[in-house]
Amino acid sequence: MRLRHAAAAAFGALALTVTLSTSAYAADGEFGYTYIGLDGKPATAKLIDPPSRECVTIPEVADPDASEPAFSPDNRTTSTVVVFTGEDCDGAYYTLKPGGKASERLKLRSAVFS
Repeated sequence: MRLRHAAAAAFGALALTVTLSTSAYAADGEFGYTYIGLDGKPATAKLIDPPSRECVTIPEVADPDASEPAFSPDNRTTSTVVVFTGEDCDGAYYTLKPGGKASERLKLRSAVFS
């Protein structure tokens, strides 16, 4: 009887581990954006397989006192993304579906992937 309980507990722990490790990423894919570099010229960057359900502040534009917001987001992941005008997922927001792209008018400093 104890062996059955131990086997059931081990199987449950394994199932939980597999579930947690597969849900750690939003989806396969890249989220691209443009920002103004330190030299004053536009540059592009990507988040690859960004985490899901947690706020991601865009590293190149994290400090509003030192940089302009990023722009022209390009969602090449398989998840919906909500982009925010402020750091830490604050401010006005806009939703981009998988494969969605926006113009340079859409500014962002952070994002959450579904």
